[in-house]
Amino acid sequence: MENLIQVCRNILQINMAANEGESLLVVTDNRKREIAGIFAAAGKELGLETMMIVMEERKKSGEEPPVAVKAAMGSADIVLCITEHSLTHTEARKDACRKGAKVATMPGITMDMLSEGAITADFLEVKEVTERVTAFLDNGKEVKLEKDGKTLSFSIAGRKGINSTGMFTEPSASGNLPSGESYIAPVETSGNGEMAVDGSIAGIGVLNEAMIITISDGRLVQASGSKLGAKLLNKLGDGEGRTLCEFGIGTNNKARVTGNVLEDEKVYGTVHLAFGSNHTFGGTVNAGVHIDCVIHRPNVFIDGRLIMENGKLLI
Repeated sequence: MENLIQVCRNILQINMAANEGESLLVVTDNRKREIAGIFAAAGKELGLETMMIVMEERKKSGEEPPVAVKAAMGSADIVLCITEHSLTHTEARKDACRKGAKVATMPGITMDMLSEGAITADFLEVKEVTERVTAFLDNGKEVKLEKDGKTLSFSIAGRKGINSTGMFTEPSASGNLPSGESYIAPVETSGNGEMAVDGSIAGIGVLNEAMIITISDGRLVQASGSKLGAKLLNKLGDGEGRTLCEFGIGTNNKARVTGNVLEDEKVYGTVHLAFGSNHTFGGTVNAGVHIDCVIHRPNVFIDGRLIMENGKLLI
């Protein structure tokens, strides 16, 4: 247990730049209460004014927490969201950042992830790679993905790339931990084509075979596989949840694909597409759901330039 507390202390001190006397709020649910308690113990050892709130588990990623939790998040210096489903793309997270909180979200984090994989990365290196990728997204207008004979293209014109470096040291900074990705909100009606998703899908897990998804005018219209494809479509619903809302590139060379999207989407050599809400990072959709789909070793073109070939970054 002491080793795990030390890992949590390091995260608070290095990744969150915690200072003695600052207020720390740990938001959790019954599924992740034990891990949250370790972070809370680490916060107390560091002299942080620490509080932990245990809420009812959300039904899906992107669902808002209770109003009282949102209010508490907005009054803390540091917020850790250690929950089964993600609070990353919620108004509560956005509001807390607007009020100056440093927020790290850890949806689905496991005990294993506290000592292995992505959390062990050199985050200064992750930061450098992530910022380099984000610069290309910032300046790009059109993205094209190729994999296994499938092609998908969409516009990112006018949208800003987001750094998720794992380093949230300034007020209003936020992102996932463990981290290492650069992502952007595509123009909502611009996506067209097909793609082979062969890594994992949030809420479904690691895929044994590729799922072919079809996107038309920015909307997911088909997903292969009578069971898993139908499960994905059902999770997204019939409305705005099927909007192509995110494109991301993994930049953490210690991350592993395990079926936990918190780590999966950070894996170097992968990209991910998400459907649902993107209003918290530059898009227009607030669907109450956000589901990521991870893809191994694609080719990625930005404005016609090949920036990733078979999963290897060329920039």
